[in-house]
Amino acid sequence: MFVPTKIFFTKGIGRHKEYLASFEQALRSAKIEKLNLVPVSSIFPPGCKKISLDEGLKELNPGQIAFTVMARNSTNEPNRLIAASIGVALPKDNTMYGYLSEHHPFGETVKNAGEYAEDLAATMLASTLGLDFNPETDWNEREQVYKMSGQIVNTFNITQSAEGDKNGLWTTVLAAAILLK
Repeated sequence: MFVPTKIFFTKGIGRHKEYLASFEQALRSAKIEKLNLVPVSSIFPPGCKKISLDEGLKELNPGQIAFTVMARNSTNEPNRLIAASIGVALPKDNTMYGYLSEHHPFGETVKNAGEYAEDLAATMLASTLGLDFNPETDWNEREQVYKMSGQIVNTFNITQSAEGDKNGLWTTVLAAAILLK
């Protein structure tokens, strides 16, 4: 049984005339191009420690299989705004799991995409914890309810955005959480 004990976050952007090559460039920008990435769903393991990108990369070898929660988005439409965001919500009790969410919108700023992803992760965690909240209120209001409950201790996001290349090259953005043993 593999239960990750460490996690790190990264983001990147790539541009190229070919769609796949723009994704490769984004992976290079994020410093995870040498890994065989396996997508997983969005649970932040109990007791998992957040480490820096540099610390995480030291534990990985080229070709290694790495489990990831990834958001990515691409466009070849000039000036089209794209974003990719991972939201995180952690419970106060670190023996319980938290949530990661992926969001990959068009037309949203870094701030809006990041807040949405963070809200999504926090809302999933709040519903698991049985917190009473109104899903129709805006994120800032719900965030206060979540944090005042004392059960959700931390929320954050990692977000990358870009405008589509003015000459029509493929532009890819990604945000990723890499899970380590």
